[in-house]
Amino acid sequence: MTDARGSTGPNGGAYPPGTPCWVSLMVHGMDATQEFYGALFGWEFQPGPQQLGPYVRALLDGREVAGIGQLPPDRHLPIAWTPYFASDDVDQTAATVRHCGGTVGVGPLDAGEAGRLAIGSDPTGAVFGIWQAAELLGTDLTGVPGTPAWDELLTYDTESVAKFYEVAFGYEERPVASPDPDTDHVTLHIGGRPVAGIHGMGTALPRDRGPHWLTYFETTDTDETARRVLDLGGHVLTPPHDTPQGRVATVADPEGAVFALVHMER
Repeated sequence: MTDARGSTGPNGGAYPPGTPCWVSLMVHGMDATQEFYGALFGWEFQPGPQQLGPYVRALLDGREVAGIGQLPPDRHLPIAWTPYFASDDVDQTAATVRHCGGTVGVGPLDAGEAGRLAIGSDPTGAVFGIWQAAELLGTDLTGVPGTPAWDELLTYDTESVAKFYEVAFGYEERPVASPDPDTDHVTLHIGGRPVAGIHGMGTALPRDRGPHWLTYFETTDTDETARRVLDLGGHVLTPPHDTPQGRVATVADPEGAVFALVHMER
């Protein structure tokens, strides 16, 4: 993780290609999930495109910050937050993903008037989305509690997958300075600004999950929000702790979707 998401989407027009622009969660219990995140982050909800089944957009102060959809009852897929990366041409980006050794499992397809999307995975299996904006540019509010703050890929090692993301999305890779020479951590930059990270964890990567993207959500008090997760039926996986970027905790909602909380010192 680094100091800033670096996106220019909210209040500034379309997100530059490659920038994380949206996060979406597919679950089995839509009502219970909305109750959890509504109580945790103060989100309200309105219907969104139904091309992939029931779907709502989460709103904070009337502005779109995330999406939640319902998995078909016969689909036993991992419950996980998925970041979407902006693209000017989702069909071309999807073709590049395939050419670089990734897969495209959904789409490209139209999401009503909102835009066009695809869902793919990198060569190690980490799932991500691709978003070509039309009416929905992406997350419309950042930098306040309850909004996405950062997306980071947790994988075995950065070298094995960084080149894929560089070619597929046009990132510039930069190592993260650390006093520990064994730290395997890079940031991905667009236009000179950090937009996402890759953290190589080696054998510390959870075997039951494999490589995956982790979304951080902003909070005013990491400790209090982590306690609130527990009160609402979720789980604390990594207790709150201080990092150079702020106080961080890793948690999971009642269905098991993992996400991180961060209070950034600004």
